Amino acid sequence: MLKDQVPMLSVLHAERPAADVKSQMMLYGQFVGSWQGRVVVHMPDGKRGEAGCEVHFGWVLEGRAVQDVWIAPSRSERQGTKIPARDSLYGTTLRVYDPKNDCWHITWINPITQSYDSMVGRKVGADIVQEYRKQDGTLCQWCFTEITANSFHWLSRESKDDGKTWNILNEFFMKRGT
Repeated sequence: MLKDQVPMLSVLHAERPAADVKSQMMLYGQFVGSWQGRVVVHMPDGKRGEAGCEVHFGWVLEGRAVQDVWIAPSRSERQGTKIPARDSLYGTTLRVYDPKNDCWHITWINPITQSYDSMVGRKVGADIVQEYRKQDGTLCQWCFTEITANSFHWLSRESKDDGKTWNILNEFFMKRGT
């Protein structure tokens, strides 16, 4: 069966960004590679959960998209433990640049928790902000902040008052892996 999947993986993967949009692709292309870190989950009751995590980014679809896989707890922390599905993260994001609107169309899928989110991403100052609304009107943002060549801080937050106040849900503190 793996033999049947290898051709799919080889046609999905790209070595580099597409030449005609290379500079725009680097907004997310700067993250291509593997990252290790810690995730902090901010619970509604004020408690915090923390675990190791990993994220892997790569070029896909002829270099016209960036895809990643987010894993928390990290695979090394999952071994030998029983983690409830509601507390697991093993999902993928597909990010596609839209040159007509100078933005990114982003889809997140986590089959473990049955999460499916579609959003739009843009550079905002030194950060990258991805935004969408839940069906109840809650404004959600996923933000890459404090970005350097070897680290970034990622957070998800939501606002019930159109951005006047924010509730942070999750934070990832990542360093480039080896």
